[in-house]
Amino acid sequence: MLDVLRNVTYRRLFAAQIVALIGTGLLTVALGLLAYDLAGRNAGAVLGTALTIKMLAYVGLAPVINALVARLPKKPVLIGADLIRAAMALSLPFITETWQIYVVIFLLQSASATFTPAFQSLIPTILKDERDYARALSLSRLAYDMEALVSPALAALLLTLISYNNLFIGTVAGFLFSAFMVTITVLPRLSAPAGPQTSLWHRTTLGTRIFWRNRRLRSLLALNLVVAAPTALVLVNTVVYVRDVLRRPDTDLALALACFGVGSMIVALSAPRVLDRFGDRAVMLTGAAVIPAVLAGATLLTFLGVGGAGWWPLLGLWFLLGAANSTILTPSSRLLRDASTEETRPYVFTAQFSLSHACYILTYPLAGWVGAAAGLGWAGLTLTIVAIIGSAGAFLSWPPHTAATSQEPADEEQPVDQPAQQRAEP
Repeated sequence: MLDVLRNVTYRRLFAAQIVALIGTGLLTVALGLLAYDLAGRNAGAVLGTALTIKMLAYVGLAPVINALVARLPKKPVLIGADLIRAAMALSLPFITETWQIYVVIFLLQSASATFTPAFQSLIPTILKDERDYARALSLSRLAYDMEALVSPALAALLLTLISYNNLFIGTVAGFLFSAFMVTITVLPRLSAPAGPQTSLWHRTTLGTRIFWRNRRLRSLLALNLVVAAPTALVLVNTVVYVRDVLRRPDTDLALALACFGVGSMIVALSAPRVLDRFGDRAVMLTGAAVIPAVLAGATLLTFLGVGGAGWWPLLGLWFLLGAANSTILTPSSRLLRDASTEETRPYVFTAQFSLSHACYILTYPLAGWVGAAAGLGWAGLTLTIVAIIGSAGAFLSWPPHTAATSQEPADEEQPVDQPAQQRAEP
């Protein structure tokens, strides 16, 4: 898997991704402590509002921003987004009112909504070989999983030496390092598209229209809903399972979340070999079949009221949810690459970024509000139904006869029909 790091361009970008992710993890911890300082018992409401603002920025702004910067060279776009993120993180220690948190988070996440799809759409252009790209996707999945495990531990270590405000400096350093690595990297760049400039509305909606016209991407849209259900249950309600249902100590919360991450990491490590053998459809739809069953198991665990005896089953269920999620998330970018041309790729990746986060706007409130109003078991049952609906949509949208098709027609209204030509971006 590590052979792909021999590519200098990819190695530098991957290093930038790793450090920026660690900085983002430190930001998450420090932001929670800042919210508590400002709002006390209402810190949860502040963080919930901040997360909602984050998702709204991802869903509403990502397509518009991508349409505005689509014809700009990727390097200044990535560097500019990193510098904006660094500036916003640097301002957080000076915040004195909760409304200021919302403004800064909106601007920071708007920059992230610019950076992430542009970054992801570059990788297929850098790594042309199918196996190299599969390895890169596995490394990217591992990076996200490792961030979830390493960043909290690093934050805990640093907090024994410094105040939480100084954690924001780590976030700033991560974004500046990312900008530096992009600066010293020679990136591929498409030539300016031929033909007249299309409208902003056309460019904003292009990725979504490509999704709708491609059967495998319609399946991926349903799979995004499948993934959002267990992710919401784990991130929102694990603390309730551990403390209220199973009566476990606070330290076991980290262990339960770690099981979810380890399951995802194991699948990501084995993904290149498994995908070579079974193909995208078999692997991804297996995850879509497993997730509703495991969610049903977690729901049953709650309704049965097993108490402390349910600790080990919970760890097993969380491990399976992490593994099943990874079977969908790791190969998903392959579908995006195969369904797009080099000209339409940024639009397709941005559409996936936006549409996948839209699913969390549904599942996060379901996990939290239904759990608080009706109980954890009903929250689990509701998310199980959501996963079943998404799974059914995925199976119906991706019939077996399309499994061997490498690329379906993407969109009749692509901005250009001319073949892309690459040149080195200084």
